[in-house]
Amino acid sequence: MSTAETVATADRRAWMGLLARAEPARLAALLGADLPEHVLLRAPEIGAVMVRGRVGGAGDAFNLGEMTVTRCSLRLASGVVGHAYVQGRDRDHARQAALVDALMQTGRSTEIEARVLAPLAAEETARRSARAARAAATKVEFFTMVRGED
Repeated sequence: MSTAETVATADRRAWMGLLARAEPARLAALLGADLPEHVLLRAPEIGAVMVRGRVGGAGDAFNLGEMTVTRCSLRLASGVVGHAYVQGRDRDHARQAALVDALMQTGRSTEIEARVLAPLAAEETARRSARAARAAATKVEFFTMVRGED
């Protein structure tokens, strides 16, 4: 895999993750009602995936449990294919995420990034900062006083 392909794969992974984490109503509002013509290759379908974890973050893998996901694949009139997996049972969210994935692979990528992905990324950053601030407010600092004896 070339360096350009690696960068493209990393970029696509980033926007697909952002779309999967996005609030469905917000994604729909940013995308708008004027959706390009597309054909569903795999209509949104609901299923379950096994979530795996690692002991201590780096140790042996174990099955944590199942999670409900919805997946969708579609093709634009230009032939570009988009895919999406989103947590939960929201078929519209999966279809809209797949549509954005497909549009990001076309000449409209700059427009879609500015109109949809940039606001979603900014909102996600703000949510994470607010959550970190709430957590930091509960942090307890422990210290030890030096006793006068040896």
